[in-house]
Amino acid sequence: MGALNPDPTFWAGKRVLLTGHTGFKGAWLSLWLARLGARVTGFALPPETRPNLFEAIGFPAEAHRIGDIRDLDALARAVAAAEPEVVIHMAAQALVRPSYADPVGTFAVNTMGSVHLLEAVRAVRSVRAVVVVTSDKAYENREWPYAYRENEAMGGHDPYSASKGCAELVTSAYRASFFGAGGHPARIASARAGNVIGGGDYSRDRLIPDIVRAFQAGESVEIRAPHAIRPWQHVLEPLAGYLRLAECLAGEDGAAFAEGWNFGPADEDCRPVSHLVERLAHGWGGQAGWHLSQKTHPHEATYLKVDASKARARLGWDRRLTLDTALDWSAAWYRAAASGADPRALAEAEIARYEALGESFGLEPGAPA
Repeated sequence: MGALNPDPTFWAGKRVLLTGHTGFKGAWLSLWLARLGARVTGFALPPETRPNLFEAIGFPAEAHRIGDIRDLDALARAVAAAEPEVVIHMAAQALVRPSYADPVGTFAVNTMGSVHLLEAVRAVRSVRAVVVVTSDKAYENREWPYAYRENEAMGGHDPYSASKGCAELVTSAYRASFFGAGGHPARIASARAGNVIGGGDYSRDRLIPDIVRAFQAGESVEIRAPHAIRPWQHVLEPLAGYLRLAECLAGEDGAAFAEGWNFGPADEDCRPVSHLVERLAHGWGGQAGWHLSQKTHPHEATYLKVDASKARARLGWDRRLTLDTALDWSAAWYRAAASGADPRALAEAEIARYEALGESFGLEPGAPA
């Protein structure tokens, strides 16, 4: 494996607890971990949509537990039974607009769910590395043109963003209070990724799935904010970062990596929503278009970018796909799946192609970017 790729000698036989494994990102990560030889236990609610990637690929794991991270006792039992060495916490209410409809539920899942996860880990001494996945929206968004760095203030205008900022504060407090320096041996880090795209996302009220559904139906896409800029990236980009971070946390110098990390695209790939629609339309043969929504919508940030310089310099992580390449891969995936191709075979082939790109990179953890 190249320097940017996960180390199969680290992951082979490793006991991993993955929360949120029934979601889009979780399904991709569970498949990648299985390819690396990890022994994965998943803990999550049932999939929210039909179809969904989790059921399409078949969960490639030792144990699949349906459970709610708001239930501390159930989560604690699952963590204790799994005796994991690595925990990757991805379970979340993951969308801004639904957080306006259910702010209490959003804070319960995203904030208290993180408390429950870390509390459950405290009781299991086998854990050596925990990656708590939050969001780029955890930053206090000032609508400025600069990318946010890891030392920027946490915040959030809407309940979703604020709940993720709170999850960051929870992670920091638990790390300082209970882990390291003679406490629990696990090292705890948080990961803040950009807006992920890729094949197999069938979520409601999310841009790429909405575009794909419209294009497949031969309809124009209704767009809320065509000029909104986000740090778009292929789903495998941050997942590679989470795996790399977990490896570093579990190493001899793990304490040096127990902090917050950004995993975002290059600056030129922070593009407006309209670019994504037009590029995906190109992948569909240029026959589809979009129109501006005339409905009233709650506030969402207009401008958001994250600076991943630290991850490049200290983890040896870097993005491999330009935004246009990620969009082309995504369009090809959906079109192949719609034509009857096996979703698991498509996903495994995409992971293999992504790993092949990593072979050409030579950075090692601690090396300069």
